Amino acid sequence: MLQRTILRQRRAVQSAVSRSSTFSSQSPFRQASRLPQLSQRQSAFNVAVPRFYSTQNDAATKDDVKEASKENGETESPEETFTKELEAKNKEVAEMKDKYLRSVADFRNLQERTKRDMDGARAFAIQKFAVDLLESIDNFDRALSVVPADKLTAEQAEANKELQDLHQGLKMTENILMNTLQKHGLQRFDPGELVDGKAQKFDANRHEATFMAKAADKENGEIMHVQSKGYSLNGRILRAAKVGVVKND
Repeated sequence: MLQRTILRQRRAVQSAVSRSSTFSSQSPFRQASRLPQLSQRQSAFNVAVPRFYSTQNDAATKDDVKEASKENGETESPEETFTKELEAKNKEVAEMKDKYLRSVADFRNLQERTKRDMDGARAFAIQKFAVDLLESIDNFDRALSVVPADKLTAEQAEANKELQDLHQGLKMTENILMNTLQKHGLQRFDPGELVDGKAQKFDANRHEATFMAKAADKENGEIMHVQSKGYSLNGRILRAAKVGVVKND
């Protein structure tokens, strides 16, 4: 029995040795067969690939990077954010300043316009009242012009004392009335008065021509007759003087 056991162990060892030798003899061939495949793969990766280089300048590249960063949703730098906010604030300040200056100019224009309106209302407040008085003042002139000049001489003083007193009273009343009206800006002008020894010329802004006639001793356009005197209120013509004008042509 012991001998059979020893023989079995010996055979098992010999079979194991034979298998190991067979594996070692076959493995170099397998490794050699794999080498060409590995070399082919490595050569595929080592193939020369053409390379391309950018010709754009650095500034364009930076702009492209910024645009790409914006498109990709990247945040801006603090300096850029501060610059944009500062520009927006400066623009807002400029707009507010422009609005302020316009408001000040409009307010000053309103003040001046209001002042002119108030001055005009104050200056021409008695315009309607003065126009209504013009007819009464004309009646004073008519009453005084009716009295002949020879009746007012010193020689006729005793004979026409009552007439002279009446004339003086009317004249004083007219003077007081005109002085009162002059304090409020009402002025009377007589186109029949001589200026530097010459008759006045017709002025369409101040005179109203009621008729035209020939006069050998006068020039064309001169005033030859005054039908009624004119009046002005603070430089504004209330009523133009009615006159007759010379026309020799």
